[in-house]
Amino acid sequence: MAKDTPLAGKVALVTGGSRGLGRQMVLAFADAGADIVVASRKFQSCKEVATEVEAKGRRALPVACHVGHWDELDGLVEQAYDAFGHVDVLVNNAGMSPLYPDLPSVSEELWDKVLGVNLKGPFRLTALVGTRMAQGDGGSIINISSSGSIRAAPHMLPYDAAKSGLNTLTEGFAKAFGPAVRVNCIMAGPFLTDISKAWDPAVLERGMPYAALRRAGQPEEIVGAALFFATDASSFTTGAILRVDGGLP
Repeated sequence: MAKDTPLAGKVALVTGGSRGLGRQMVLAFADAGADIVVASRKFQSCKEVATEVEAKGRRALPVACHVGHWDELDGLVEQAYDAFGHVDVLVNNAGMSPLYPDLPSVSEELWDKVLGVNLKGPFRLTALVGTRMAQGDGGSIINISSSGSIRAAPHMLPYDAAKSGLNTLTEGFAKAFGPAVRVNCIMAGPFLTDISKAWDPAVLERGMPYAALRRAGQPEEIVGAALFFATDASSFTTGAILRVDGGLP
């Protein structure tokens, strides 16, 4: 295996893979030699990224899937295995955090949607794919958490609570599927993706001066951590939660 293609012969499944951090990881994995399953709610968006992957000489399967819908995840997994025969890297990246004016305004529907996408879905998908990995040739599972999981904010409380749960799942699944499967987590800080356009600029400006790097991240800056966990570079690392947040206090 060439050093510049450490994922040659591997298949990566990335949820939320059509934009933002997910798209950056998809393209980086393809550059590293992997074939890709691009999963997101909108098929056309997945198809566009799949076309980018194919332009790099890799195979790609676009799949429309709502990660918060338990019954859709079995179908996602079946399509991935039918197309490629195996999945070697799973990235639980899909997420959502709807805005709300105050905490009493958080409805049961909003709560359930946020927990569904950010926690319930990753649990089910990891259980399905991790079991197959453990029974086969092993693999790597990467959860994308948030700095809010340890620094909860009132305006993102359901999301932060879900991501805290994802940290817990990381450690639990690492023990459940070891030694064949490594399960790790990237605790992402603020990144300037399309989602960040909905943030209050004043809040971001107040927070960033306290970070060691004094700025938010660019989407491509997630790639190094993702490749570390996806490849054998992290062969002795599992159950780990890596902060990629610019040095937030």
